[in-house]
Amino acid sequence: MKLWGGRFDKETDSLMEEFNASISFDQRLYEEDIRGSMAHCRMLGACGIIASEEAELINKALAEILTEIKEGKLEFTAALEDIHMHVEKRLLDKIGPVGGKLHTARSRNDQVALDMHLYVKKEIIVTVSLIKNLQQVLLAAAEENLDTVMPGYTHLQRAQPVLFAHHLLAYFWKLQRDRERFQDAYKRADRLPLGAGALAGTTFPIDPKMVAAELDFANIYENSMDAVSDRDFVVEFLANASLLMAHLSCLSEDIILWNSQEFAFIQLDDAFTTGSSIMPQKKNPDVAELVRGKTGRVYGHLLALLTTLKGLPLAYNKDLQEDKEGLFDTVDTIKNCLVLYAALLRTMKIDKQRMYAAVAGDFASATDLADYLVRKGLPFREAHAVVGRLVGKCIAENRRLVDLTVTELRAHSLLFAEDALACLTPQACVEARSSYGGTAQSAVKEQLKQAKKEIKE
Repeated sequence: MKLWGGRFDKETDSLMEEFNASISFDQRLYEEDIRGSMAHCRMLGACGIIASEEAELINKALAEILTEIKEGKLEFTAALEDIHMHVEKRLLDKIGPVGGKLHTARSRNDQVALDMHLYVKKEIIVTVSLIKNLQQVLLAAAEENLDTVMPGYTHLQRAQPVLFAHHLLAYFWKLQRDRERFQDAYKRADRLPLGAGALAGTTFPIDPKMVAAELDFANIYENSMDAVSDRDFVVEFLANASLLMAHLSCLSEDIILWNSQEFAFIQLDDAFTTGSSIMPQKKNPDVAELVRGKTGRVYGHLLALLTTLKGLPLAYNKDLQEDKEGLFDTVDTIKNCLVLYAALLRTMKIDKQRMYAAVAGDFASATDLADYLVRKGLPFREAHAVVGRLVGKCIAENRRLVDLTVTELRAHSLLFAEDALACLTPQACVEARSSYGGTAQSAVKEQLKQAKKEIKE
């Protein structure tokens, strides 16, 4: 007999039973569900809605059920639909009809909303911690590479020399914004929906503030219909996860390129790469590729939930059951990606000489040569044209800018002098960019100082 089956004359069709059930995935909410039920039960006893002895008996049995589930002793079945009904049915089996009093003054609608709030709050804390760990790995790598010069790219074309530390710190700050977004999202998740009932509240003299205090909620929903229908906090988690994955996907692309034989800037550890079933020489950057691939998966979960929520009438609808699988998969995905990326970056080897050779053999100092002319009084657009012609000359003659003599420079502009050659080295290009947020070592050291401050806070 279904716990809700009083007005039904027929048994549920077996296909409908399977289609309707959510226990295959919402069983992971068992701790949140039982924790919420215990707080609700204590409130019922404190408010005199049920006897204090009954509340104690119910909570003792709930604690036992929690242990049973942890030890794998509770069998899950589609017939009982969801985690809430499994816990309640087991409670009735253990202590009889008094167990049925637990559901006084609540509905599965506000119960599942509570579980989701508790779950998202917990996972935000874990996610923030994992992001911070990855940031610390990036900081450590940046500190070790304050003297490593590499090509910076725009349009995947060599642009200007930068410090490898500067490149790594760019991802630190992207992750910092991700961390801040999750921390801010915690405020919206930190709102108690229990007490809203099915949609209209309850006729019993409940004390939501007591439940909020016990479950560590800072706020309570002001409107019962909003409480049971709101999934904004889930959407926000998925949106933040999508941005996080976008950043990890960009990092993946850099790692994949740097690890290729064409670049050969880094070497990934054997523990975080795989081979080929046919080509013995292959060493593939599968972690980075999988993170890049799983980004689309997380985006999909965000779009799926937004589409589910579009046009739903108030208050609760069964459509909202679709909020869970995408969320759970996203949680698992971003946690795995963050843990693996921290390990991958911690163990990768950097070829400083290869990076420097790449930047020393291109035209990355062209802007600095134009800036030299600007400081001599030439308008930048004219300076740009002069240096452009010099680059064209070098390409035609298969030479580099650093190979040019002062005489050749002066043939294009009399503003060039002996000191012009000094600005052509990769180190000079890097150190010239000492502006706030720039790639000069002094500026990067300031970045590191600020980054460490952010991590401590």
